[in-house]
Amino acid sequence: MKIVYVLPGPISRTEGGRMEMQRRLEVLRSYAAPGTEVDIADVDEGPASIESLYEEYLSIPPTVDLMLEMEWRGYDAAILGCYGDPGLDAVREVTEKMIIVGPGEAGVMAAAMSGYRFSIITVTHSMVNPLHHLVEKAGVGKKLASVRAIEVPVLELAEEREKTVQKLIAEGRRAIKEDRADTLVLGCMSMGFLNAAEEMSEELGVPVINPGKIALKMAEALAGAGVSHSKLAYMTPPKISSGTVKSSEGLLVKKERAAEETQ
Repeated sequence: MKIVYVLPGPISRTEGGRMEMQRRLEVLRSYAAPGTEVDIADVDEGPASIESLYEEYLSIPPTVDLMLEMEWRGYDAAILGCYGDPGLDAVREVTEKMIIVGPGEAGVMAAAMSGYRFSIITVTHSMVNPLHHLVEKAGVGKKLASVRAIEVPVLELAEEREKTVQKLIAEGRRAIKEDRADTLVLGCMSMGFLNAAEEMSEELGVPVINPGKIALKMAEALAGAGVSHSKLAYMTPPKISSGTVKSSEGLLVKKERAAEETQ
């Protein structure tokens, strides 16, 4: 089984970014079952980090293109490497058989199975409303206790890891006490790669869902069971299925083509 973790941001542009990609790859491979091959890839362009819906939307076109390339390379499943699952439905529409797992969707589904009420702990308040929407879209809104933010930007989470973990624990404790949460979800992939979930769970006494780990395990489970996405749910865009255009590139009207059509 071959699984690829696709980052919707151009992390590999810097030496530090390439080192972080390698570190994340090693972490993901440590989660994988024997016989599972895990790789990592990032887009050529896009937001440096995603902390708003606008940045999510900016990341979608290059991510869809990269996902299509990964399917062409023969991967059985791909993980969309952002907790907000930007473009998840779109990728499922244009791919054929490759399983596409969104860590946000996988995380809240796992949380809904782990308890009665869960809270998501995310980075900044700009992501609170989008994550409420994500939970409703996943169909588990009745189990959501709250979405809380520690007010630390994505790119600063790992600078002082221990301080970040303590903020996560403190916010998690408030969610349990004030919102009656019995399960917590880390609402950011960079949080997941801090390897803090087990530490938080031991400190707080409740399950803490690591979105990176649960996404990988979900990908293994679905691909291993031979399950693929329903094309009645995620229909191939009509212009592609009818042969009007041959690829996602053909769906775009570029400046040169638009000028020709108006002449």
